[in-house]
Amino acid sequence: MYLDKIKNPSDVKKIPFVKLPKLCDEIRDELISTVSNTGGHLASNLGVVELTVAIHKVFKSPQDSILFDVGHQSYVHKMLTGRYDRFSTIRTENGLSGFMNPNESCHDPFISGHSSASLSAGFGIAKANRLKNKNGKVVCVIGDGALTGGMAYEALNNIGRSNENMIIILNDNEMSISQNVGAIAKYLSKVRTRNSYISTKAKVKNKIGNIPVIGKPTSVAIEKTKSAIKNVIFNQNMFESLGFYYLGPVDGHDLASLIEVMRSAKSLDNRPVVIHAVTKKGKGYNHAENNPDMFHGVSSFDYKTGYQKTSHGYSDAFGKSLCEIAEKDENICAITAAMADGTGLNEFSKRFSDRFFDVGIAEQHAVAFAAGLASKGMVPVFAVYSSFLQRAYDQIIHDCSIVKQHVVLAVDRAGIVGRDGATHQGMFDVSFLSAIPGVTVFAPSNYSELDEMLKKAIYDCDGVCVIRYPRASEPDKAENNYCGDDFCIFNRENYNKLIVSYGNLFNEANELEVALCKLNVLNITDKLILEVSKYNEVYFFEEGIKNGGIGQILGEKLLESRYNGKYKHIAVEEFVFHAEINSSLKKYSLDRDSMLEIISGD
Repeated sequence: MYLDKIKNPSDVKKIPFVKLPKLCDEIRDELISTVSNTGGHLASNLGVVELTVAIHKVFKSPQDSILFDVGHQSYVHKMLTGRYDRFSTIRTENGLSGFMNPNESCHDPFISGHSSASLSAGFGIAKANRLKNKNGKVVCVIGDGALTGGMAYEALNNIGRSNENMIIILNDNEMSISQNVGAIAKYLSKVRTRNSYISTKAKVKNKIGNIPVIGKPTSVAIEKTKSAIKNVIFNQNMFESLGFYYLGPVDGHDLASLIEVMRSAKSLDNRPVVIHAVTKKGKGYNHAENNPDMFHGVSSFDYKTGYQKTSHGYSDAFGKSLCEIAEKDENICAITAAMADGTGLNEFSKRFSDRFFDVGIAEQHAVAFAAGLASKGMVPVFAVYSSFLQRAYDQIIHDCSIVKQHVVLAVDRAGIVGRDGATHQGMFDVSFLSAIPGVTVFAPSNYSELDEMLKKAIYDCDGVCVIRYPRASEPDKAENNYCGDDFCIFNRENYNKLIVSYGNLFNEANELEVALCKLNVLNITDKLILEVSKYNEVYFFEEGIKNGGIGQILGEKLLESRYNGKYKHIAVEEFVFHAEINSSLKKYSLDRDSMLEIISGD
């Protein structure tokens, strides 16, 4: 077995070329075996096995900086950079991260949990190397899905006019999480179908190389001839127009071709290069090849049958409710940023295709697009993960809130999300949304409340309305305690101690023998202050960041009202890393037992 002998990337170079396919087979077996137990990103990693092996055959990490965008396609890279012996721990508590992380290894030069950032980061690394007179190439592997993000084009615009020999490997598998959409996907499809381009380009280059070159005018004429031929064959290449040397398309599973083209790219100086590699998501595992979207991010599954128990919980409940509303209201639109399945919008996309918009991995555009729809009387609902909404903060303020455009944000994966780790935890949405004047934030604690709050957000509110819900299913004994008001208080007559919470975390406190206050709308009103002030001890448990959270705002308001009782705010004060959700709740004293211990101990 070759895989267990690789302790660092230099060991890959020692393996004879004829043995590399065997190494690739071993890697695929390990990927399927491990991810079937731990869950994680499978199809994307199966698609980059040969690509990653070729990278480490040609380049020298960490002297050469290798960035994967998005980092969920870096599992093979982890195996080949001294982490194979710990690979079985991926995405588990105290184990390997599911993404690139510089704190984990010197072979991970940059964090990469969110998409479209590798080119900007890589360009910064390349410039820093030049300023410090350090050798080393910068290699960025970016998927065609990540290439739908606007940040990637800001970087391409900047890099293309530079003289940095950055090497960008476009991993073109025709997918992000869902099927790619838009003009870029159409363009890359067009490029893929013209495989004659690279062979014709090579023949032209060889013929031109045989012409005696006499003086600068002839050289210029040759370059013009090459450009003219390329234009006829290819109708001009976008990357070359931006200043890149383009190599491809190349078969992303042909090791010989990959190694050859990477060596060619490595030999070029003073010009950035794009290598266009066409790969198949899920390669080598039939279940993943046939259903790449289903095997993008998976829970544990049966290795042989591919069966996985899937439950999207609140996401599916949201999608169902939105479909019911849209059936009766033609003004309702739904928007996703390449996450139709993950946010529960698959059914909506089928039933109301003319009112469904997948904008690609482009959250900033999604929010501004929603504002444009709202300005003409439509009611846009943008379903997005909490951690991804962070990227559209300015658009929420500038394009929506200042002029009170009625946009509804369905914020999925709010709170602690578990094994995806620090880059995906929904810790900050309450803090950054509640700071914006006029934003209304709803926090359901079960499916029935989600349905009622969604209707209220659409029909009873103006401006930006937010419904935030967790990556979970509702509790087995979910009770609809929604009273239609901003908050509800239960067991109010029996106790001097009051627990305040909201959303899914309220269910942790629901069976404790103590007075309970559930916030339905995250808005601190005078009425709430008056009710809370009746209790001698108030404990606010919040599944979010403490600084700027609702609990902090409530504490400040109580202080201003001269409340003389005891107030304690329990929330998160650091980044939350990968672990089971229940384990993280316990770590931050947000589980039921910890709540009881805190209020009893005080």
